[in-house]
Amino acid sequence: MTQPTHFRIAWFNGEYLPENQVLISFRDRSWKYGDGCFDMTRTFNGRAFRLKEHMDRFYRTLRYLRIDPGISAREMIEISEQIVARNEPLRAKAGDWWIGQRVSRGVDPIDDEVPEHSGPNVVVECTPLPLKARAPQFRDGLDVWTPAQRRIAPDMLSPRAKTHNYLNMIVAEQSVKAHDPDGWALLLDVNGNLAEGMGSNIFVVRGGKLHTPSERYVLAGVSRQMTIDLAGKLGISVVEGDIDLYDAENAEEMFLTSTSLCIAGVRRFNGAKVGDGRVPGPVTKRLIDAYAAEVGCDFVQQYLDRLS
Repeated sequence: MTQPTHFRIAWFNGEYLPENQVLISFRDRSWKYGDGCFDMTRTFNGRAFRLKEHMDRFYRTLRYLRIDPGISAREMIEISEQIVARNEPLRAKAGDWWIGQRVSRGVDPIDDEVPEHSGPNVVVECTPLPLKARAPQFRDGLDVWTPAQRRIAPDMLSPRAKTHNYLNMIVAEQSVKAHDPDGWALLLDVNGNLAEGMGSNIFVVRGGKLHTPSERYVLAGVSRQMTIDLAGKLGISVVEGDIDLYDAENAEEMFLTSTSLCIAGVRRFNGAKVGDGRVPGPVTKRLIDAYAAEVGCDFVQQYLDRLS
């Protein structure tokens, strides 16, 4: 198995290639319409995190979009594991990887022209986690803002599908970053309750209980579910349902979960201090410690080590 030492390796329509050789037509429907989907996991010390759970979610999205990638979920897992293995020589500098699986519907035929590749385009790739960029936020806590833009309603397009069309959340995030470049956008749902951010789920602690939005209005994150499972083991009650702005403003603690963040404490919500200002709070800290033990990696320290 040979490869250039300076290019990451990706899998593209059946071949392992240096990622700079992965070329997709500008007529691809994902480029033209956002007609595709993806999933992302990460590694911990080079080991992929809950690949099966991520692929189960990915293939539910594919069924929802009626795209057949031409390979099974089991094969997608095996390819993803190969991507991790083939890029291991480059991981020391990166720290750990994001691993992405991406499928587009492909290229529409033009009259009787035959495209070079017919059917879906499939890519499996990896990129370094943004450890250095996010290190200060693990030290200080996150600042979360609710923008004017609402999350797309589930009767329009299900937020439970992880599609290539992220414009709803991108436009919302732009409005937040215009006044706080380090801020995190958290969209409200159509009813004015907390929904989700771009790739992140929200948890609020009140009365020692965890509260998180129901799956109807959000993408059910794998780290979200892991946090719920860990809370059960720790004897912390979890309530899934509506969280309005009143409840959020009166939170004792607040944190985000995502594949890359794992669990990250929120210090301010819409400019106001969360609880007593400690980040992470005591409940959040218990969950962070349990999460780190479960994955065998002190992910907080992994971020903090990049502060220099």
